[in-house]
Amino acid sequence: MKKYFLMAIILCTACVAEDRPNILLLFADDLGRYASAYADPKQPSPNDIITTPVFDRIAKEGALFQNAFVSVPSCTPSRAALVTGRHFFRNGSHSQLHFPWQKGTPDPFEKIKGMPLTLRDGGYHIGHSLKLHMRDSIIGGKENLYNKAGQKVNSYSEILTDAKDKQAAKEQLFEEVRENFRHFLAKRTKDQPFFYSFNPTNTHRTWVQGSGKALWNLNPDDLKGKMPPVVPDVPEIREDMADYLGEVMAFDAACGVLVAMLQEMGELDNTIIVISGDHGIPGFPRGKCNVHDFGSAVPLAIRWPQRVLPQRIVRVPVSLIDLAPTFLAAAGLESPDNPDGQNLLPGLAQGGDDAKLRGWALIGRERHAGAARVEHNSYPVRAIRTPDFLYVKNFKPDRWPSGDPYKVTDTSEPTFAELVKNTYAAFPDMDMSPTKAWLVSHRKDAGMETFINYAWAKRPEEELYDLTKDSHQTKNLATVESYSTTLTKLRDQLMTELKTKNDPRLENDAFDRPPYHTKDNKR
Repeated sequence: MKKYFLMAIILCTACVAEDRPNILLLFADDLGRYASAYADPKQPSPNDIITTPVFDRIAKEGALFQNAFVSVPSCTPSRAALVTGRHFFRNGSHSQLHFPWQKGTPDPFEKIKGMPLTLRDGGYHIGHSLKLHMRDSIIGGKENLYNKAGQKVNSYSEILTDAKDKQAAKEQLFEEVRENFRHFLAKRTKDQPFFYSFNPTNTHRTWVQGSGKALWNLNPDDLKGKMPPVVPDVPEIREDMADYLGEVMAFDAACGVLVAMLQEMGELDNTIIVISGDHGIPGFPRGKCNVHDFGSAVPLAIRWPQRVLPQRIVRVPVSLIDLAPTFLAAAGLESPDNPDGQNLLPGLAQGGDDAKLRGWALIGRERHAGAARVEHNSYPVRAIRTPDFLYVKNFKPDRWPSGDPYKVTDTSEPTFAELVKNTYAAFPDMDMSPTKAWLVSHRKDAGMETFINYAWAKRPEEELYDLTKDSHQTKNLATVESYSTTLTKLRDQLMTELKTKNDPRLENDAFDRPPYHTKDNKR
């Protein structure tokens, strides 16, 4: 009897192993919360003018997250937080862009295994294509980078704009996407589950001016009245937004290539498909590098018919640090990294609801562009986002949140062309862009003061926004007496989490000193 019992256990374990899902992570650079699935007649927005059929399909056949946030709105630390499932400030060198760290000092990140390697050691074939922005050890080395067929798809608008035969050029780019995936699959053993992360940079600056209309028929004029209120609703900035949205559509089309391949392979329904991005739009006020929704909210859709209820809409805030625990749970594995994220699956299956989810997200940042400020200082900020409020703690309100003005003074400024091409010309934590150049050039115009404040003015120590009345977070209520109880509650909640998780910023401003602070922003 004991012998048969043991055999039953072995057979059951084998069945579980065979049923483990593939995982396909479709993850764009600088992709904010833009998809046609987010269009809402009650709230006009740029989502009204785009079409993202692939994202919309994944959302319809799975779960659509209305309030998904990154741990930090900056490339390296956002990606590191995702693969570790940890708050960004717990990841040592990878807590900041380009992972600066003092040479010869032990790095906490070197002790982290991460989700991809945990999957690999659990029997998964793992691979990554296009942008990594972390040490390749986190995916097991360069051999797991599958860019052999090329990376031209990152330059979609540039290549299509110059191509005489645009359809042929587009097919060549999408064939590159297929070939990279084929190279990855060629190293997979029979019936082996896989984890593959596709990471194009279409939505990262730069893209071709006018390409939104030329390549995707996105008329900038159709954005009038739909722009976020933190930016001027003017033709130049509408065109910049339309061009960005064209890149969003290019990313969606590339995702469709991989989804179609899974369907042809007969493995679509045994694959967890996730579409998201590493932070908000670049080169816009309150966008990338900011903890406000415009900079930290991202699209998120998850499809897995076995465990995710179709047309499930999640309204409470979640964080991308929840993806690593979710993937590992689906594979029957546990993280060795003591993650802060939670497994989302109990809230997504039949009978699951938002009450089973954490219901809030912690967001923050330290240093982004290395020389954004004199002495290479960071802009330390932490925030907590609940369903109804955003509370922000600016630890160094004397510092410029978007970087120092540099060449912008009361009497002079860089040329428009320089501001479009050189991020470091002024306010370097806001990417180079026509929007940034327009704001600098028009900063003294009548009625511009409010927009300039959104863009780069110094901020108070605390911010509080009531999202039930102010979804774009334009009215700081931190000093309003009627909100004092809410302010105290959220402040305490945030600080308790930071203290419990040993945020180095609370340890005598550790991010302002070595090993976190290096003069040249390098190791």
